[in-house]
Amino acid sequence: MTKILVVDDEADLEVLVKQKFRRKIREQEYEFVFAANGVEALDQLEKHTDVDVVLSDINMPEMDGLTLLSKLAETHAILKSVIISAYGDMENIRIAMNRGAFDFITKPVDFKDLEITLEKTIKQVSQMRETLRAIKENNILKMYVDETVLNFMGAREFESAITANETIEATVAFLDICGFTSISENEAPDTVVTLLNNYFDVMAKEIIAQNGYVDKFIGDAIMAVFHGDYHLDRAIDACLAVRNKIRELPQVNEHVSYQPNVSIGINSGEMISGNIGSSSLRRLDYTVIGDSVNIAQRLQAAAAPGQVLIGENSYEKIKEFFKCRKIGEIEMKNKSKPMVSYEVIE
Repeated sequence: MTKILVVDDEADLEVLVKQKFRRKIREQEYEFVFAANGVEALDQLEKHTDVDVVLSDINMPEMDGLTLLSKLAETHAILKSVIISAYGDMENIRIAMNRGAFDFITKPVDFKDLEITLEKTIKQVSQMRETLRAIKENNILKMYVDETVLNFMGAREFESAITANETIEATVAFLDICGFTSISENEAPDTVVTLLNNYFDVMAKEIIAQNGYVDKFIGDAIMAVFHGDYHLDRAIDACLAVRNKIRELPQVNEHVSYQPNVSIGINSGEMISGNIGSSSLRRLDYTVIGDSVNIAQRLQAAAAPGQVLIGENSYEKIKEFFKCRKIGEIEMKNKSKPMVSYEVIE
């Protein structure tokens, strides 16, 4: 239902409007609210925040229609106003349009013309509301979906390529906040969530600074992906920065002697990048999968608090640029042979 505010000091206009639009009112397409001048109109808008269209005369006591237009432009940007006046000279029309009027109708009113004008005005308001809703949804979407995913959606015919994937060379890092679950034993849930979000914010900033992206949050851990030039080097730089930043954070409070720390696993290699999930349910996750990803997660599971672990293949690529220490062989789930691992020191 469209709500329309009619502003006019002629008392018989209310009766006339109700008669001419009785079918629209009966079928609940239109609902009319009335005011005798601009002051009353502003009061009505305070009470009826869902008004879509204002039909206003110009010559009225207390506040005229042109002054009302200026007030509406300041506080009710989405509203569309149509001036209905016997003063249809060019000067008044220009003033009205410059102050934000959507259209101008002269008296005596041609109600057929008014109905067409209303339909046009309502359509315009509807489009504006839809645009604002889309902007709001897009801003919310950006909080939940990484920019890489949004770029993927905008770079191709998304619906036809919704389950498309590609093989890429990239680096994956798993960063886990060590022992975080112990905090929940002594802290309220909202405190735990706030604290976790603060830690994640510190971690995500360092990942983004190295042109990586957060693939997902997994409980109290982050899965991050780096691709492009020097992706392994950038991933290690980001993870070392995360480790150092987290170490600098204070313990929770005087009641909980928890000092935040992270364990990190990094691996580089080929992986499949694309949408994983059910297109029929329209529930998909843009991510990377493959053996290289699994190895990064196993390295993180083997890492001690404060450790950044990499495999031998990654070590051979970066050994001249980072100080590393050989840890030795690590048994990995579903791997027939243990993997030689290295700790990145700095």
